[in-house]
This record gives sequence, structure tokens and C-alpha cells, in this order.
Amino acid sequence: MMDEILKGGSAELGLELPDGAVAAFEKYYELLSRKNEVMNLTAISGAEDTARLHFLDCAALLTMAELKGRDVVDVGTGAGFPGVPLLIAEPGIRSMTLLDSLGKRVDFLRECCAALGLDGRAVPVNARAEEFAAERRESFDAAVSRAVARLDVLVELSLPLVKPGGFFAAMKGPKGREELDGARRAIELLGGGRARVCDYTVPGTDAVHSVIIIEKIAPTPKKYPRRYAQIKKSPL
Repeated sequence: MMDEILKGGSAELGLELPDGAVAAFEKYYELLSRKNEVMNLTAISGAEDTARLHFLDCAALLTMAELKGRDVVDVGTGAGFPGVPLLIAEPGIRSMTLLDSLGKRVDFLRECCAALGLDGRAVPVNARAEEFAAERRESFDAAVSRAVARLDVLVELSLPLVKPGGFFAAMKGPKGREELDGARRAIELLGGGRARVCDYTVPGTDAVHSVIIIEKIAPTPKKYPRRYAQIKKSPL
């Protein structure tokens, strides 16, 4: 059943999955389901919902943002979304840093990526984004994130990691445009430029989601990002 959903859904998105991708997604689902029994990784369960609402939803980003040949950071990856599905669906991604603040999740991702044969390109890192920026400031071609925080908070955690000339892609629900309106000042202060919103329907559902793609046109001032408590209390 999962293989049919993935093949049909990817075709609906206009994606051609590489050889071995469906088997990798099925293995990922097994690992995710097993770990979810002892650790809260995702509220979405079952092969059909996972295939549509996690795997295809994440893979949809490849139709809107060019990640091939790029070094990417997935900010607040959680159980590996969207980073792991992106690595499975696009073998041309040079590297994907899977950044998360919870050590247990990062331990799972290390095991998972090794089992999926992604450990050469996947780089799980246990750190807070605002602290990681001190080490890897403006060293990535692109940042991605899915369902982590409001955009006005998220841009301060993500844009400092992106090189000028790169971009940040935030995967959002149906209120993406509303969040963008509230984050324009933050985007400008952090070196961001033009932002575009791409809407899409998750295959096999009536769920309409959006991706907000923000260009990085100038270096982020050194005073950003601030401490997370300050970011959350007083978004730019």
C-alpha cells in the first residue's frame, strides 16, 4: 500500500523518485514506528498517513526549491522532517545537517540514517539553532524547516546559518501568507530579501500547505541570532 501511495503521489507532484527510494521510505517508516512506541516522535501514525502527510509532504519541497548540489541545514528536524525524506528523494543533495536540540532525537536520526545508507550525506547534530550559528554562521547554501515555530521566530533561527546568495525554505500550513506578513521586518533586518509563497496540495488529501522561500541577499548582523528566550519573547 505505501509503495502505491508514494509512486502515485510523487507522480502527482511531478517528481520522479530514484531507484531504491520507495524501499528506503518503507524502511524509514518501520524505524519511525518502532521508535515511536517508546518515544514521542510524531503524532501521525499508520503507513498511509505517514506516506502522505510526512513523506510526500516533505518531498513536495523539491518541486519548489532547488537543493541538488547544495549543503543544506534542516532547522528543528525532530524525527527527520523534512531532511530525511529530501535526502531519500533527491540523491543530488550534497549534505543535509539534521539539527535538533534533543539528544534522544538526534541519536535516533544517527541510527536511522546509518540503516538507510544516508550517513555519508546526513549529518545529525545535537544543538540549539541559535548556538549552532556561532559555529556555522553563513556556511550553508540553504536552510529548510517544517512545523517548528512562527515565521517571525523561525527566520532569526535560520537565516543566520545561510550564505548570502542562498535561501531559507519554511514549510507551513494554510496560514503561510499571514505569517509572512508578520515577519517582513525580521526578514529585512536579518539580511533576507524577496520572499515568495508556493501553495500545494498534499497528494491523496485535501490539505493545502505552503512553502515560503526567502532569499538571503546580505550578511546577517552579528548581534543576531539572540538567545532563544529573547527571540520568543520579543520577535523582530
